[in-house]
Amino acid sequence: MKIAIACDHGGLVLKKVLVEYLKKQEYEICDFGTDSATSCDYPDFALPASEAVASGKCKYGILICSTGIGVSIVANKVKGIRCAHCQDAYSAKFTRLHNDANMLAFGQKLIGEGIMFDIVNAFLHTEFEGGRHQNRVQKIANIEEKYFK
Repeated sequence: MKIAIACDHGGLVLKKVLVEYLKKQEYEICDFGTDSATSCDYPDFALPASEAVASGKCKYGILICSTGIGVSIVANKVKGIRCAHCQDAYSAKFTRLHNDANMLAFGQKLIGEGIMFDIVNAFLHTEFEGGRHQNRVQKIANIEEKYFK
């Protein structure tokens, strides 16, 4: 499974750890940067990662910045993306179960490695529940159709 990963300078430390962790689990990683601790603009990295998920090149995406907020805002500007900003495994599990989220965002200044692994595992190992939730996800898609011209 291909996973798009991106960060800005505020998420670089966790991104490096996450990439190694996922490679050991035999995920294919599409790394959209950054690879530098030099200050940079998170949209430059979050956007191409989000486009890779929206196009189907990658099944899921994971974005990291200092808080996770900025990258999640960028991702959710891309049609077809449902990016959830999660700080715990419970939220990550339920955003997959109920929202069919295809991208995950979190902040390096808010969580450590152990929590990150729990969040990522919950996200990647939970399938969409469908049922009554499918109608809700469809309503999100309908909103996109109305406003994403």
